Amino acid sequence: MHKITVVIADDHPIVLFGVRELIKSDPRFEVVGEAGSSTELINVLHDKQPQILITDYNMPESSQYGDGLRLITYLTRNFPALRVLVLTMVSNSLILTRLYNLGVAGVIDKRTVNEELLRALEALSQNRIYKLAPANRNSVIDNGYQIDERMASLSTREVEILRLFVAGMSLRDIAINQNRSPKTISTQKIAAMRKLDVRSDQELISYCLEANLFQ
Repeated sequence: MHKITVVIADDHPIVLFGVRELIKSDPRFEVVGEAGSSTELINVLHDKQPQILITDYNMPESSQYGDGLRLITYLTRNFPALRVLVLTMVSNSLILTRLYNLGVAGVIDKRTVNEELLRALEALSQNRIYKLAPANRNSVIDNGYQIDERMASLSTREVEILRLFVAGMSLRDIAINQNRSPKTISTQKIAAMRKLDVRSDQELISYCLEANLFQ
């Protein structure tokens, strides 16, 4: 029987082990490679050319290809035949929608991977999209945020940093782009987040997407 080849990418060895063991329980699939960073992942994909990739949404920030939306964009553009299954703790509906719009074949909540992984692989093996049940939307704008007012409080450099960050660039890459130190970029990003009253990268991306900023 011809097995469906799979590569796994996650920077936590225990997650790699758990996913690998789950896949082993289904004889139709075979793990042919593993990666702990996005740079390593790209090398493995070129070498093994698998049919399915199971990858964490959050990978080490220092990796050459970044993580999150930036990494997924790179994967779907450069490996169009690859069926990408994303593991994530992100529950924001806008980010999940963006992942599917980028062309991923499925998304799994890492907290339910034991229950969902084989179901997702079954869907992918039949060329179907695997979708999470829709979550309740938690908007960062509906809670009284004044978009124009808050955006007006940002400096020109802070706006540019946010634009590049939301586009998928890492802080290191933004620093190179702006010819400044990563520490300076990080400080200005934090200051911008404080002005927008968002507390995490997920909220920041959600805010910008919902407000149609940088579109």
